[in-house]
Amino acid sequence: MKKLLMAAACVASFSLAPQAFANRDHIMVVGSSTVFPFSKVVAERFGRKTNFKAPKIEPTGTGGGFKEFCKGVGISTPDVSNASRRIKSSEFEDCQKNGVKDIVEVLIGYDGIVIANSVKAKPMTLELKDIFLALAKKVPDPKGTETLVDNPYVTWKDVNPALPATKIEVLGPPPTSGTRDAFVELAMEGGCKTFPWIKAMKGTDKSKYKALCHGIREDGAYVEAGENDNLIVRKLSESPKALGIFGFSFLDQNADKVHAAKVGGHAPTFESISDGSYIVSRPLYFYVKAAHVGVIPGIQEFLAEFTNDRAWGDEGYLTDKGLIPLSAKERAKVGASVKKLESLSL
Repeated sequence: MKKLLMAAACVASFSLAPQAFANRDHIMVVGSSTVFPFSKVVAERFGRKTNFKAPKIEPTGTGGGFKEFCKGVGISTPDVSNASRRIKSSEFEDCQKNGVKDIVEVLIGYDGIVIANSVKAKPMTLELKDIFLALAKKVPDPKGTETLVDNPYVTWKDVNPALPATKIEVLGPPPTSGTRDAFVELAMEGGCKTFPWIKAMKGTDKSKYKALCHGIREDGAYVEAGENDNLIVRKLSESPKALGIFGFSFLDQNADKVHAAKVGGHAPTFESISDGSYIVSRPLYFYVKAAHVGVIPGIQEFLAEFTNDRAWGDEGYLTDKGLIPLSAKERAKVGASVKKLESLSL
């Protein structure tokens, strides 16, 4: 009798699951603030042109989004997580452990990470080495020895005599941000590797190398300004001597307020990010729970709208928001994978 009661309880719980899901009539999206404006415009169009409700999107940051996404499967968890970097193996494993087994990865396009300042000031011209020396927690001893010291640089001119004698003040995203992850990997580590003896450290002590090259100073020169890139843009207008770090789309939408620094001889433009000559650029993604498709209304149709050429194509409406599109070959490959709801394997 006890076994029969337990079996009946299991059957009842499974039969109630679709009902529980059905109580939510909209798609829940969390994650990257960089992907947010692209996801938002697709959601708005989707809501207008279909019989489904527009998805609700919360810009929690890439790391914060994966934390919520990977909590499990069910009505209280998000269906989609936007990301300004690829999912980490640790996040993927966390998802698997919590029952989020089948995850669909959608590469949507590319974005540049810009270092910008107010149009009230002159734009900067920087090298990766300058960025590392200005923002790293530990830097090579300025005396020339192969030792590390706490960052002593106060002005940009201290870093490089060719730069202005203005105080180093950079507004940027917090550690939960995918933009921060990509910035430290592309810009900070890129500058760090210009020192041959530090570059050699990667082969002898990878942990020490990563801590050094990815460590951002905490003495006030770098200011964590939150996940809202529009807030950074607004603060730059109020502080013309400061610099800010955010995605290219926000530069594109605020060209009357801010302009970007050249990095490695190239300014971030649609063309320079597309051809790879602007070196601080990265891919953008979103991730979908296959278990929610067909249960939460509209997910399959939302995916179809996002991966349609009218949205993410060369002349699609997302390019007007600053998305750098995939090549036609890449779009065909990703689109086919999405239609089949292929599960990600790391």
